[in-house]
Amino acid sequence: MKIAITGATGFIGSRLVKRLLELEHQPMILTRNRAKATRLFPDLEIVGYTPTESGSWQEAIAGCDGVVNLAGEPIGENRWTPERKKAILDSRQLGTRRIVEAISQAPSKPSVLVNTSAVGYYGTSETATYDETSPPGDDFLAQVCQAWEAEAQKVKEAGVRLVILRFGIVLGDGGALAKMLPPFQLFAGGPIGSGRQWFSWIHREDLVNLIINALTRNEMEGVFNGTAPNPVRMSEFCQTLGDVMNRPSWLPVPGIALEALLGEGAKVVLEGQKVLPKRTTSSGFNYDYANVKPALADIVTSK
Repeated sequence: MKIAITGATGFIGSRLVKRLLELEHQPMILTRNRAKATRLFPDLEIVGYTPTESGSWQEAIAGCDGVVNLAGEPIGENRWTPERKKAILDSRQLGTRRIVEAISQAPSKPSVLVNTSAVGYYGTSETATYDETSPPGDDFLAQVCQAWEAEAQKVKEAGVRLVILRFGIVLGDGGALAKMLPPFQLFAGGPIGSGRQWFSWIHREDLVNLIINALTRNEMEGVFNGTAPNPVRMSEFCQTLGDVMNRPSWLPVPGIALEALLGEGAKVVLEGQKVLPKRTTSSGFNYDYANVKPALADIVTSK
């Protein structure tokens, strides 16, 4: 398959490209940063684009068999100023709108769009359990996810199969885990906030395999949670990380410190949600890392 990919130079996208090549598919990279993409993928077709704007780049979608849309401004790296919130929303809502526009206009259309969303769709809770049938929350991230998914849904009007994957926290050599490892390495690790908040995670290898399943299995359609089947509370996650690293997990990071750093954005980490991938497991998808300890052991020992 020839697969157009946005967000291909990122933590998830770069691994996806390598797996597709191993499986003898043909990735085509849509990127804002041609220099970085060329450095990472010197032998691949690279198309420069502005995600939120229509343009000649959209013509490159024609002739592709599938599209994977991973693009979006990072959520947890800066304070959520009004400008930052607008960038988070626009990169997802408008970025997906332009991808759908390109697919709809293509004389030879892709057969499938795999579009990212996030478990932030459900809102946050220490007590509720969510699956793909649960209603949306009403906070900022839930509203972003609803707007994001609504744009993706429009591709069905062009007769294209749609798979929406709601990602949990992705664990691998990079991403969120890279920010958590240094304190543990310095014997200063511990749970963030109360430790009672749920941590819905997935190993990057499982997520990449799920994306490839979504591309290649015609019976997969609709929303699937991109999370492992065994979420854990933050305290258990950090205790397990300490065990795997042979380090203590005793020094909690107070929520007020994270709020001082990230403001409203701290809510993502401090409140969390328990998300189960019921449709994903029912589809027959097999996880290599269904439990957090083997997942963390694989990542830490491979570093």
